[in-house]
Amino acid sequence: REGLDVVWLEAGVATNTLPDEAVLRVNFRFAPNRSADEAMAHFREVLGLDDFAAEDLTVDVEDASPGALPGLHAAAAKELAAVAGDVVKPKFGWTDVARFSALGIPAVNFGPGDPAYCHKKDEQIPDECITALWEDVRRYLTTAPVAE
Repeated sequence: REGLDVVWLEAGVATNTLPDEAVLRVNFRFAPNRSADEAMAHFREVLGLDDFAAEDLTVDVEDASPGALPGLHAAAAKELAAVAGDVVKPKFGWTDVARFSALGIPAVNFGPGDPAYCHKKDEQIPDECITALWEDVRRYLTTAPVAE
């Protein structure tokens, strides 16, 4: 799934005046089947950015990182998923796995906890999740066949 979110906003100098300008930071986490250029075109379309005159709106792209296509076709990833109980879920958000994917190296995110808690005030990883992860890693390293 994709997410288009205002993650920072600044406007105004007082509660009784209209601001001369507003500055927004928008994060668009786009699906891995879109290129960065396709994502930017979609971003502009959804926000209607092309309807503004250039002097009324400035858009600066600070970063554009493509998503990672799932690397589950690789034997090593299939073996890891199998020892972890074949529980495979999509990852919402960018990780360094995308760098490997861009280089044609299959990779997966593998870690403990619920990603819904990531980067929030109540971020947490219960002890039992860490223990289960360790057991999966140990089982993978000691019992999974070596990938070719």
